[in-house]
Amino acid sequence: MSAMPSRIAFLASPTEPAQAALQALIERYGQHPSERAEVLCALGGDGFMLQTLHGQSGRVRKLPVYGMRLGSVGFLLNEYRLDALPERIARAVPTVLRPLVMTASTASGRTVTARAYNEVALLRETRQTAHIRVLLNGEARLDELVCDGVIVATPAGSTAYNFSAHGPILPLDSRVIALTPIAAFRPRRWRGAILPDGTEVALEILDPDKRPVSVTADSREVRDVVRVDVRASAEHAVTLLFDPEHSLDERILNEQFLT
Repeated sequence: MSAMPSRIAFLASPTEPAQAALQALIERYGQHPSERAEVLCALGGDGFMLQTLHGQSGRVRKLPVYGMRLGSVGFLLNEYRLDALPERIARAVPTVLRPLVMTASTASGRTVTARAYNEVALLRETRQTAHIRVLLNGEARLDELVCDGVIVATPAGSTAYNFSAHGPILPLDSRVIALTPIAAFRPRRWRGAILPDGTEVALEILDPDKRPVSVTADSREVRDVVRVDVRASAEHAVTLLFDPEHSLDERILNEQFLT
């Protein structure tokens, strides 16, 4: 970040460790409202960090976010330490995350728009497999994918649910997204695709009455969808700050060599 911040706004998850850290940090560095702060400091796990990023993405004045891990998972966060926080933030490496914007249309005629910094995931709602048509930039590429679901993942989210479904890990600066099936039955050999992040992905649900499908954008769920459109969004990009020795690029690279 280079300049040492003097105004930090602290946010914390409701867990006991995060709340205790919040009080200790406020006593040491003070608390500033986000409207006048230079940086946000989020305390919790990856779930709370995603909540913080969603809160930032809709703001006209977006603040960089420096997170410290006080939860069970902390891929998007730095180690928690009380000392020398302004110095750490000043040395931090900025990482710009571009979310996915999802527009979901439901069987009842409702339209829901949401953003995802990790992934948009379609999942079958019943024991019946989902039948999904896959379109890229308006052209059908798979007329019928029979599967448990489909994931569209950002590079930041490629190491999460996407990787568990045997999708690829994407370098953070690659400007691509992953399209990964979940338990594909037909076409049996299809393992997904890596797409330029300018690709407009449309997923049409075939026979939605018999084979209902839900979709989640990070933690936002919409049930009984008939069509889901997904695209990357530069206008809603946010900036995360990482200690130089624990940058997100390095973490993603390390994930590719875990055995």
